[in-house]
Amino acid sequence: MEEATNTSELPDIFVPPPAVVTTPCDPWPRPYYLEDDLRKVHPYHYTYNTYCKERWRGRELLDIFATEFRDRPAEYYKDAIECGRVVINGQAVPSIHSIVKNGDVISHTLHRHEPPVTAQPIGIVHEDNDMIVINKPAGVPVHPAGRYNYNSIVEIMRAERGYQWNPLPCNRLDRLTSGVMFIGKHAKAAEKLSVQIQERNVKKEYIARVIGEFPEEDIVCDQPIMQISPKLGLNRARASGKDARTLFKRLAYYPPRRRRAEDAPPPDDTRTEKEKLRDSHRPWKAKSGYSIVRCLPLTGRTHQLRVHLQYLGHPIANDPIYCNQRVFGPSLAAGDASSSADEEIISRLSKMGKSEVAEAMAYHDEMMEEYNKKKAEKMTGELCEICQTPLYSDPGVHELGIYLHAKRYACADGKWAYETGLPAWALPPEGAEGQLEVEEKEDLVSLATRVEKLGIGEGGEIGGKNGTPAGGIEDGQKGTSKVLWVMPG
Repeated sequence: MEEATNTSELPDIFVPPPAVVTTPCDPWPRPYYLEDDLRKVHPYHYTYNTYCKERWRGRELLDIFATEFRDRPAEYYKDAIECGRVVINGQAVPSIHSIVKNGDVISHTLHRHEPPVTAQPIGIVHEDNDMIVINKPAGVPVHPAGRYNYNSIVEIMRAERGYQWNPLPCNRLDRLTSGVMFIGKHAKAAEKLSVQIQERNVKKEYIARVIGEFPEEDIVCDQPIMQISPKLGLNRARASGKDARTLFKRLAYYPPRRRRAEDAPPPDDTRTEKEKLRDSHRPWKAKSGYSIVRCLPLTGRTHQLRVHLQYLGHPIANDPIYCNQRVFGPSLAAGDASSSADEEIISRLSKMGKSEVAEAMAYHDEMMEEYNKKKAEKMTGELCEICQTPLYSDPGVHELGIYLHAKRYACADGKWAYETGLPAWALPPEGAEGQLEVEEKEDLVSLATRVEKLGIGEGGEIGGKNGTPAGGIEDGQKGTSKVLWVMPG
């Protein structure tokens, strides 16, 4: 007589992983072409595959696409699900209301249109057997993400060096930012440098061009930063945010190009009544000229320099978010660390489409402002013949990046340092005298080290929540808190 089988001791039935849809093509060489100083990519079919994220569990499929992805309208995703271009575990779903579960693989096949990026080549600052130090062009993302795939640093370098070559970025720069980046040639080298950067054993110096006349004294801003919209990537100064600290040092100030002599009569105001009314709601217009500022972040929060400069009342002059009156209102959020307007700011930013160009960016050259409005990327009204995707015009030069450049990375113990020259937008304008290069690099690193060692003070001392003059730092003294520009009203 056979013994009864104890079913409780039987192993669980192995469930194979879900089938993953493979992309219809992986073109090689990459479908690049150069036109009008832009690197463009011919449209191609591509399949995204992603595992269900924790926050997606138990949610309807269409709801996930409509709320998590901004590339297409909800109507597109509804049609893609119903037509089988969006599937779960390789199988079409019966309804747009299908529930996504833990372990599911969601696949989305689409005719992909990538935005153009600058045709400026990736500069090589240094190369050895372990790594490449590059000068990243502004406007090119590091990794494939969102609308960008082949037009990314990783894929452009792969296209230049061979299909099997695998570049390993060691530090991160925002898409709009240019400057020094480290690319590991193998995993061991990439991990070693990445650990150094994460442990803050690497000092970084950025260059920014900001509106108005930045103070001559060194400034420390340690306003905490909080991400208030993960979907939009929007960050704000907030007392309840993560600790953040930046040292700022003015390199140069350039007044308006047609500044009158002190004894000359004021020029005639030729503005129309409409233009006067417009400018009365733009207090940042009173900030004449622009400054070139050295920025040394002592922490590494997302958008830290952009947020701190905005808080100090001197945002980066062509920042499409943090120097945008349509998003932040007439004050551009100078000195504002409150949360009262967060929902309104998020709403305004989310509604900004490509059908028109925001008038609020603080351009100080009126002729260039008008030119930029005409050249900006926006919907053309035409549709792709294959996928009916709305087509965009080419971006203007001003949209390919912002005036923020990672100029120098240096090991804290002095073993190595890599840097680039000043970007073109940081050089003196034609006919003006100014700094052609940054001096006293070692002093700035030493100054940053001293700032890091200072304790956090209360009631406005260094370590307070405002911009702080750093004049006493050289002697190890604490300074007095100072807001650089008070929000009107």
